Amino acid sequence: QVQLVESGGGLVQPGGSLRLSCTASRSISTFSRIEWYRQAPGKEREFVARIFNLGATNYAESVKDRFTISRDNAKNTVDLQMNSLKPEDTAIYYCKANLGAYTYWGQGTQVTVSS
Repeated sequence: QVQLVESGGGLVQPGGSLRLSCTASRSISTFSRIEWYRQAPGKEREFVARIFNLGATNYAESVKDRFTISRDNAKNTVDLQMNSLKPEDTAIYYCKANLGAYTYWGQGTQVTVSS
């Protein structure tokens, strides 16, 4: 069983920054990729960013140049640095990991961007 725990969410003003962390219960190097998704109230869950086990990254157009995904294999964490936050970034942010045929999700962390 794999557990993913997100942390770092909170309330921030527009233009501010937050850093989210996803901590895995096992070595993250065993996952082919780890991703961040988000779900705003009344909307579908959407892809935000991903990082592959060799370090390549992808971003949604809406966050490109503002968000940065990174990994720390020693700490078993994948972070999402979010800068220049906008009200439309308000959502619950989830971490997702794939291991073989299995997909694992964390419980999510709330990010609210508001003045």
